Amino acid sequence: MARVYNFSPGPAMLPAPVLERAQAELREWHSTGVSVMEMSHRGKDFVSIAEKAEADLRELLAVPGDYKVLFLPGGATAQFAAVPMNLRRGKAKVSYVSTGYWSGKAIAEATLYGQVQVAASAKDSNFTTIPPVSRWNVDPDAAYLHYTANETIGGVEFHAAPEVDGFPLVADMSSNILSRPVDVRRFGLIYGSAQKNIGVAGITVVIVREDLIGQTLPGTPSIFDYRQQADNGSMVNTPPTYNWYLTGLTLEWLKEQGGLKAIEARNIRKAEKLYAAIDASPFYSNPVDPAVRSRMNVPFRPADAALENPFLADAKEAGLVNLEGHRSVGGMRASIYNAMPEEGVDTLISFMHEFERKRG
Repeated sequence: MARVYNFSPGPAMLPAPVLERAQAELREWHSTGVSVMEMSHRGKDFVSIAEKAEADLRELLAVPGDYKVLFLPGGATAQFAAVPMNLRRGKAKVSYVSTGYWSGKAIAEATLYGQVQVAASAKDSNFTTIPPVSRWNVDPDAAYLHYTANETIGGVEFHAAPEVDGFPLVADMSSNILSRPVDVRRFGLIYGSAQKNIGVAGITVVIVREDLIGQTLPGTPSIFDYRQQADNGSMVNTPPTYNWYLTGLTLEWLKEQGGLKAIEARNIRKAEKLYAAIDASPFYSNPVDPAVRSRMNVPFRPADAALENPFLADAKEAGLVNLEGHRSVGGMRASIYNAMPEEGVDTLISFMHEFERKRG
């Protein structure tokens, strides 16, 4: 069977060694006689899995000791609510930067829990750029400032944390977490669902500075309360144990690749190759400001929109799957997260050249 490269934006492809390890350990984990899926989350075997995952994440991101690391259910959408529930801390306002679909979702959810001030918006550019930080207007009384580090649909990414002082900085890193080194000290809170770069859907990593937790809004459910989750090892209820285990395997794989500096270098090479192929062609185009193009999600279109469906059909026959753009924008999108090998990007570029030769 020909090699298939999965460009899905999420749930996304996993590294082959992670799948192979999970397959080998599916029925029995480490001579215990049971699968990870059958383990008690309170038993010593699963606790060892959970503790190692946290230790590996802390090592990869150099997480300081005064930050809590949580592994929580519900995806990033749950954190859209949990963040204001936990971090308002008696303040009336929170501040958000609007750069696309997912930041819009976060803003809409936060409005359920109080006043939201939009400090900056890229709507006027149809979300193809990021407003310069010098033009942001952050309310000085805001409890925190939230931004979405990478917009999977529009293909816009912050390549560095914004330089804004005086507020806890909160980042939704769901689609670029662990794709590069990050100075965790710059943030009050980082969250990211696992199904792009660090596992499968159903579990979300939250890294939060300890002094920010413990002052939840009245009525906050215990499962959303960071203080309760931290005090209970992310086990206020039965956690998604197998998802946690797969995240742990992916973290081990990242360490085996040489850590985040090595992963970032590979991600830069992949993205630069693909953007160069698009820019060099009169047949394909990408609408995003080159200064903020995403390394993770690359949207593009052919010159003739009528060729989009033929492109997708031919690509699928060639083993290049899940290249459809989001339903809200159409076109094509190549999601090239950590697990996508360079040869997958090379194969896509070769296919694009051949499709252009035949159809251009």
